[in-house]
Amino acid sequence: MDSVAVSIAIGSKYKDLLVSKALISAAVFGFFQGAMPVAGYFIGISFAEYVQSFDHWIAFILLVGLGGKMLYEAYQNEFDDEVTDLSVKTLVTLGIATSIDAMAIGVTFAFLQSDIYTAAGVIALVTFALCIIAVYVGKKLGSLLESKAEMLGGLILIALGCKILAEHLGVL
Repeated sequence: MDSVAVSIAIGSKYKDLLVSKALISAAVFGFFQGAMPVAGYFIGISFAEYVQSFDHWIAFILLVGLGGKMLYEAYQNEFDDEVTDLSVKTLVTLGIATSIDAMAIGVTFAFLQSDIYTAAGVIALVTFALCIIAVYVGKKLGSLLESKAEMLGGLILIALGCKILAEHLGVL
């Protein structure tokens, strides 16, 4: 949702944005959102066997923490400041900055023994598609939706963390 929120900001700031630039920005966001969980997965898999007895707590803390961070950032509303130009350097910087959290999700995938390549591919494709849509939504609705996208993402991560914990504790 960070990438979607930044894409909305791009659309609202650059009303005359070319389709090619929207596709490039979406591709950069999709790439980093897909690559970071893979990196996190391989970091997590190296020590997953040592933490299996409490991995659900780690997943819960990571997801709730990231979700809380996203909710906090939604209230900061700094997206217009982040999008100063659309050079390759800026897009790569934004791609990395908006996907660092995804590395922690990759660690969680390692604990859950998920198929990381399928998950990363789906994440990359969904991010790409949502970012293209978000640029055009940003052109139409501007800054009205930026914080809402980030809030939704934060709430989803918190709910996912609670679900994982509840399943491992036998509540669900």
